[in-house]
Amino acid sequence: MQTSDIIATIGVSILLIAFFLQALKIIKTESTIYCLLNLTGAAIAGYASWLISFVPFVILETVWCVVALYSLIKIYTKKNRST
Repeated sequence: MQTSDIIATIGVSILLIAFFLQALKIIKTESTIYCLLNLTGAAIAGYASWLISFVPFVILETVWCVVALYSLIKIYTKKNRST
């Protein structure tokens, strides 16, 4: 197994954990942990895609990261407004 395979496996595993936790209603899509898992998993999977020069997945994972980051910012600003 190559290094890029190991990195990709870690990233995809994190994304799947987030998905399963949300599907089982253990965490909500609006939670910080869900957004952090998505951001981390997508960043790692995107890096692995970059290592193997697979541009379609680099784009996919970049967009995934941006959406997760936007969601985190939204959660953070909502918490700050309510305090």
